[in-house]
Amino acid sequence: MPVLFTAAHEQSCTRRAIKCYACGSVGTARLQPAPASVIIPVMEELTRRTFIATTGAALGLGCSAALAAQVPGGFQGPICLFSKHLPDLHWKDLGPVVKAIGFEGVDLTVRPGGHVLPERAQADLEPAVQKIREDGVKVPMLTTALLSEDDPAADPILSRAGKLQVPFIKPGYYKYELKDVKGELEVVRRQLSGLAALAARHQVQIGYHNHAGYVGAPVWDVAGIIEKLDPKWVGYYYDVRHAVVEGGGIGWKVSTQLVAPRLKMIAVKDFYWEKVSGKGWQQKNCPLGEGMVDWPAFCRMLAKAGFQGPASVHLEYEIPGATKSERQDNTIAAAKRDLDFFRKCIVEAYSSRS
Repeated sequence: MPVLFTAAHEQSCTRRAIKCYACGSVGTARLQPAPASVIIPVMEELTRRTFIATTGAALGLGCSAALAAQVPGGFQGPICLFSKHLPDLHWKDLGPVVKAIGFEGVDLTVRPGGHVLPERAQADLEPAVQKIREDGVKVPMLTTALLSEDDPAADPILSRAGKLQVPFIKPGYYKYELKDVKGELEVVRRQLSGLAALAARHQVQIGYHNHAGYVGAPVWDVAGIIEKLDPKWVGYYYDVRHAVVEGGGIGWKVSTQLVAPRLKMIAVKDFYWEKVSGKGWQQKNCPLGEGMVDWPAFCRMLAKAGFQGPASVHLEYEIPGATKSERQDNTIAAAKRDLDFFRKCIVEAYSSRS
């Protein structure tokens, strides 16, 4: 299988590390978002088994991670890869791959179809987290589908998260029926309050994700619920991409300021509006920097708020590949590209704040 690089990574740090799928480079001088269409193959082969076995220790965190650590008062929160985007890897193999790309952490899926299934949390969550940590990668957050304390998986997941000192979880999504919005929000209040109480008993914090199409999409609706809960245990998992969907002018800036005092985690992804024949305007996911999110402005707002929590990088856009292995190779290259872009933005914002 050919190793995949992007045009943005033709300059590399590989003389200091072995060559791998995503290139070891995290250079800070000329990081521009590379369109997904410019991912190109390099005529050099490296099996996935060799990659997993050898690259993790060799590459470490890369050049710009070291730069971030050198900036006084810089961003210290772990930048994570959302494990959803490596579905064909077993959790035993996540750590070396994620570390080799340059991420500090994994946002681990513990939900139906995830790397750890909810019904297997009692048996699998602890060894999964321990294995990832043994490979030198943090697990600061879990993405779950939990909606209430009555979920049979709630206590097994939260109790083990607490035991493992995983500080944050993302709960599931509440849907609007649009029949009685006030009544529906009251149901959400009861369910989220109960889940938060259970999480607090296990010393785990909840970050509620604002996602277009669900309760919390405009932030204002769920803010009335969250603001009444203990800020130590309940806050926001803020997604600027979805905030821009809901308010592309001043709206996302208002919601960013609203969540800032209780910001637990952030999701990192981008999109733009595309007019599709017969369907009207549709959301189109894309690589970071190619969409509508104003990343420099958003990162400056994070810096002003003093945010130091986990940042989870998502690759929701279409990634090409005729086979599973090709798609995984391209996913690794895309993850590297987006990591470099975001890391440059966040380092610049935090280093320039007064």
